[in-house]
Amino acid sequence: MGPVSGAQDAVRVKGLEIFRLMGTETPAVFDRKWWAGRMMERVMRDPALKIPLFRFIDVLPSLADSRQVVRHAGEYFKGGESPLPGFINFLLSAAGSGSDRDPSASSPASASSAGFASATAAALTAALVKRGVARFSKTFIAGESPEDALISLRRLWNEGKTFTVDILGEAVVSEAEADRYRDLYLLLADTFSREIPGWPPIDPSMEESFPRLNLSVKISSLFSRIGPANHEDSVREVRKRLLPVLRKVREAGGFVNLDMEIHSLKNITLDVFMQTLDEPEFRGWEGAGIALQAYLRCTEQDMKRLIGWAKERNRRVTIRLVKGAYWEYETVVARQKGWEIPVFPRKMHTDASFERCVELAMEYHEYVTLAVGSHNVRSIAKALATAERLEVPREHYEFQMLYGMGEPIKRALKSMGFAVREYAPVGELLPGMAYLVRRLLENASNEGFLQKAFMKHVSPEALLAEPEGYSQETSHGKDPEGIAPFSNEPAADFTREETRNAFRDALARVGSRMGENYPAFIGGKEYREGEQIVSVDPARPLEIVGTVFGITRELADRAVSAARAAQKDWSRRSPEERAKVLFRAAAEARRRRIELAAWQVREAGKNWAEADADVAEAIDYLEYYGREMIRLGKPMRLGDCPGEENLYLYRPRGVGLVVAPWNFPLAISVGMTGAALVAGNAVLYKPSSLSPINGWLAFSLLRDGGAPDGALNFIPGKGDAVGDHLVRHPDIDFILFTGSRTVGLRIVEKAGQTAPGQKSVKRAVVEMGGKNAIIVDADADLDQAVPAVMQSAFGYQGQKCSACSRAIVHADCYDRFLSRLCEAVQSLTVGPPEVPANMIGPLIDAAAKEKVLTFIELGRREGRVAAEIPVPADGYYVSPTILTDLPPDSRILTEEIFGPVLAVIRARDIEEAVQIANSSDYALTGGLFSRSPATIARVRETFQVGNLYINRGITGALVGRQPFGGFKMSGVGSKAGGPDYLLQFMEPRAITENTMRRGFSPDILL
Repeated sequence: MGPVSGAQDAVRVKGLEIFRLMGTETPAVFDRKWWAGRMMERVMRDPALKIPLFRFIDVLPSLADSRQVVRHAGEYFKGGESPLPGFINFLLSAAGSGSDRDPSASSPASASSAGFASATAAALTAALVKRGVARFSKTFIAGESPEDALISLRRLWNEGKTFTVDILGEAVVSEAEADRYRDLYLLLADTFSREIPGWPPIDPSMEESFPRLNLSVKISSLFSRIGPANHEDSVREVRKRLLPVLRKVREAGGFVNLDMEIHSLKNITLDVFMQTLDEPEFRGWEGAGIALQAYLRCTEQDMKRLIGWAKERNRRVTIRLVKGAYWEYETVVARQKGWEIPVFPRKMHTDASFERCVELAMEYHEYVTLAVGSHNVRSIAKALATAERLEVPREHYEFQMLYGMGEPIKRALKSMGFAVREYAPVGELLPGMAYLVRRLLENASNEGFLQKAFMKHVSPEALLAEPEGYSQETSHGKDPEGIAPFSNEPAADFTREETRNAFRDALARVGSRMGENYPAFIGGKEYREGEQIVSVDPARPLEIVGTVFGITRELADRAVSAARAAQKDWSRRSPEERAKVLFRAAAEARRRRIELAAWQVREAGKNWAEADADVAEAIDYLEYYGREMIRLGKPMRLGDCPGEENLYLYRPRGVGLVVAPWNFPLAISVGMTGAALVAGNAVLYKPSSLSPINGWLAFSLLRDGGAPDGALNFIPGKGDAVGDHLVRHPDIDFILFTGSRTVGLRIVEKAGQTAPGQKSVKRAVVEMGGKNAIIVDADADLDQAVPAVMQSAFGYQGQKCSACSRAIVHADCYDRFLSRLCEAVQSLTVGPPEVPANMIGPLIDAAAKEKVLTFIELGRREGRVAAEIPVPADGYYVSPTILTDLPPDSRILTEEIFGPVLAVIRARDIEEAVQIANSSDYALTGGLFSRSPATIARVRETFQVGNLYINRGITGALVGRQPFGGFKMSGVGSKAGGPDYLLQFMEPRAITENTMRRGFSPDILL
């Protein structure tokens, strides 16, 4: 018998012993003694019921009254089988019947009686449902307060089980909330250190290795602005709040474990752990540990890093090894952002990873104390067999399981003489529901051990089979012409240290090139004879980013002539050849990506993430429009009529003027110019005078991609000097504009006036902004809504046409929402955007600053400033500001401000909220936060916006996924990044040929 089969036999023996000791006991999650347990069993047997039930449980704590409970239950289980017990379904039906009754069909007395009965049924239903779910949650949550939890924890202790205590809640949106979490950890340490030492010993020999006081800490709860882009700042700020907790626990002789959360925080967690324990005051202390998640592909490498760190310092490190609870989240986020998925694709791959990590930790048991966190008997048996084979002392490992789950397995291990620690959450009901839902999904999944063992009754022998390891398979689909399908450019991954370092290096290189001069470029020639346009860094207005030479009216006419001449040849090139120009430009942008983003940081005042997103969007436009032109460039055959051939095809419009904005100086510039160019038109590209250096970069990308001289011309200039002249020019066939409503409407008006000698009707495609609103329903998840509204309103200082300027909040949650939002704003940092810790940068120029400050002062007079923060005196900085209690006719509620100003409005109900939202002249973007399916459906139909976002922020539309554009006063034209955008720059043609000759037709020849 070889070593592999021998090891497997040892695992099998240990596993069968555990199964024997477990007997036929059922875990609490499937306990049929009360209705919530029976409900869970039904849901596990019918996966179609799982999502609506868990979503209902998730929203339940936020429902203020019985009618809301009844309404949501009816919505989630409408049209399908309900997992709720029959008597509750009966009450639900009775509660709903009163609201559905036609008042005219019965007497007032009977209507009143029906209403009373309905209300009574609703109240009884809500009470029963909430009581049942609360009782169910108490099975998995130790208590709502430290004092409450002590009762449950004492019971565990008397059963011979130790514990680690976690505070529920993960979404910290402000520094005030982070302070409260720090204080809660300190309160837990104080409370438990007073009570627990007096409890009788379980195993005195183990107390030194496994202290009684054991806390689990989430670093996301200790810093509201935590994130990978500001990695160093996050590590520093988390440590500030963690240090007093560690000191308190160390004084009490306890232990602190850092939980591992989402992948983007993994490296921050590791650095916090190691840097803190490297401090002189903690170097000899072994009372801290860290969790690792086996479902991450990088976990083995992280474990080796921790072991190497421990060996180098000759110290022990405690590692809690778990499978991981955010598989769906990590998979979805990675796919959305175009990143490599960091988790293994199958549960069995995670199980195999877990076993490899167990082996690794136990090989180095002299440096590692391993906490085996699993409910899977195979994984536990593997740990037992490995420990026995490697002669690992009992004090060098323990088993950890979730409070309330896997009770039969815990008892089996205890009877075998092994230490079992329960992960016991403590906290209020609302975050408890989110925790409960995630844990139930994780531990009752179709691939999970509990589901297989206790619901599907898979045999012990099958459950103890060795899990299959992961082998990576790659495939790249291409269409017949060899061009891969469009996919969005991945966002920069700031979890990687090399990405952060590259960004800093690029900022340094850009800084060394400040102040250079850039010419106009017409028909392949440089011109430096017009008015100079000086661009400055808005964070430091005395620093010149660069100087661009504007064009004169004479040069404008020369540019039109050059474009008209070049367009003839350019239009004759095949769609594929024109598309290759965009593809080459995209490749160049990809190569220079971080440098291009750095220029936006300095000239446009964008932070790292915003600048990178702009460059990624520019690449997306180039790749998407190139593919769209290839698709549209193929003539379509129409009809099916013998004797004739009908073709439908497109020709370019001619010469276009592109007038680009400053707020997306690369993406929108490249998008508009590239779209017009690839359609076979010649383009005069006029960048904003506030971001002309980025305009030059946009022009250079397309020129480097192979755009011919004359077909692409770079014509910077003041709008009033040459803009109006070009709009009216008879040889301009269309205008693309993104900017203010005032200028956009003037372009539409002037483009509609036919000039002498004009041979075509000008087309004006204009995007003019918005007065965008996010509606927050009474049942909204404020952990999602508050940060999404704040990011939508204050991301890039509110200088996006898609930015949220109105938050319309249901009266039932208005006060809670406003309080948390104001605290969140107080936590924002303002300063130069090249410092990643600064979330808010400057406005674009002095005029923008003056305009926004004028609106803020108006809001101070008409309503109330609910939140603002100090800002640097130098630079064009304005505080993110929240205004409330404004009169309905306030200019602040109707005019586009284009700055970090958010009005929060109270609405009686959703109908009034939609009415307020639709009262704007604009219809660009809008959002809704609600957990009511009926409300979502109703708002989808009635909210008048071009882009509606539900339960997410309203900025950051992606090419090909969320084509962008609005109506009413928000613009005229098709959506950018959508399948019909290029059609605006081409004329459709229909060509019919009679194919019948002398009485015969090729269509019907035999």
